[in-house]
Amino acid sequence: MIGWRYTAAAVSLLALGLSACATTSGAGAKPGATAAKPAEKVESKPLPKGLDGSTATGYPSTYKPLPSTATAIVGATVLTATGQQIDNGVVFMSGGKIVSVGGPETPVPADVAVIDAKGKWLTPGIIDAHSHLGVYPSPGVQAKSDGNEATDPNTAQVWSEHSVWPQDPGFNRARAGGVTTLQILPGSANLFGGRSVTLKNVPSLTMQGMKFPDAPYGLKMACGENPKRVYGSKNRSPSTAMGNVFGYRKAWIDAADYGRKWDDYRAKVQKGEKADPPKRDLQLETLVGVLKGEILVQNHCYRADEEAVMIDIAKEFGYKITMFHHAIESYKVAALLAKEGICSATWASWTGFKMESLDGIDANAAILWKAGACVVIHSDDPIMTQRLNQEAALAMTAGNKLGYGISRAEAIKWITANPAKAMGVGDKTGAIAPGKDADLVLWSRDPFSVYAQAEKVYIDGALTYDRHDPRYQPKSDFELGQTGQGAFN
Repeated sequence: MIGWRYTAAAVSLLALGLSACATTSGAGAKPGATAAKPAEKVESKPLPKGLDGSTATGYPSTYKPLPSTATAIVGATVLTATGQQIDNGVVFMSGGKIVSVGGPETPVPADVAVIDAKGKWLTPGIIDAHSHLGVYPSPGVQAKSDGNEATDPNTAQVWSEHSVWPQDPGFNRARAGGVTTLQILPGSANLFGGRSVTLKNVPSLTMQGMKFPDAPYGLKMACGENPKRVYGSKNRSPSTAMGNVFGYRKAWIDAADYGRKWDDYRAKVQKGEKADPPKRDLQLETLVGVLKGEILVQNHCYRADEEAVMIDIAKEFGYKITMFHHAIESYKVAALLAKEGICSATWASWTGFKMESLDGIDANAAILWKAGACVVIHSDDPIMTQRLNQEAALAMTAGNKLGYGISRAEAIKWITANPAKAMGVGDKTGAIAPGKDADLVLWSRDPFSVYAQAEKVYIDGALTYDRHDPRYQPKSDFELGQTGQGAFN
């Protein structure tokens, strides 16, 4: 956890020191001095629910894994996302978890379902670290355009989960492309866009039924052209890059002060002293969650120089940037990002579509990888999310043209293990290893081939998509009667 480093901490320590120096009894007290009366204990009344910060960590998930059967997948080429490629591999899953993984000698328990996957490839489920499915759903109409609360440069108080429409047909399309987990982000109109939410890509009538249990929230921040374009056009701040930076710094100062007030209140309550609680502020509550290390920073930022500025701001206020998104110029500061342990979520083929993306190159991800920095390939698009394996293949190929020798066993991490880590769920998913969630994709061939298709997709060990079985091709309620009803058992 990232410790709080705001000035209030130093002030609190100083106050404790002064209080100790002011003692009037015991060693060092003047003769005849009267000891101060101990403070009267006051029983504080508990705050009403909703005013005590009890929902600061978010609303609960109601996700329950679909029914699964103990299954062994044998004979596939397995990319584990732990650096291994296992030919003729065996992966056994039971109870929604991966139990064992190994070569052809790996024992398979009796009386379990066995899938002969000879000639096919098996990978962890694809994880899209930057998606707007559900908040910008299909069809793309104004009534469902719920991704940007473009009313103020700071909307840290909004949460993307409250915009997610679970009937978005895009979730089914993504699953058919092997996507098992997504981070749904607000848009990038604001300096602080709000909280992200991580979803398991399962059919559900509610967002809560998709919400990844215990996944940490992210805070979407945006630097660069978008905030100053949105607000500068309205003759409001920010309208310049320096206005952007002022907006971040002011918000963090306010958040640190708000956090100090709650700390002071809770300390007094713990000592039995009378105290009045601060009024909850949902905007500052999210920012305080970042300062405490409970909420991860997901920072939209294209240019290398602006990434360096954002790192300076993070150091000033004591928080950590988890990942730069889009990060077209990350290759220019690859060593800095490796040193700071910051991931870059990027593309290979999307460059040149606006000024801050003009210096994008296909080898961006590969150069980062070569420098030892964390690489993630993301979509930011309802179509690309269906083909993230192909985008990773482009990035890998661009690096190998430079002579880097990037293996498939390494490149698969860019769309599985690395995004899982950057979303705070790497201990649960993103790799084929014992104890991890059995989120798996069985591919018809090498997943880095343009001809590869996801044939079976498992989420927590449950067959959730099967290309050859209509029973496992869920349809959104929104599509029923338009594309034909598909059963899901």
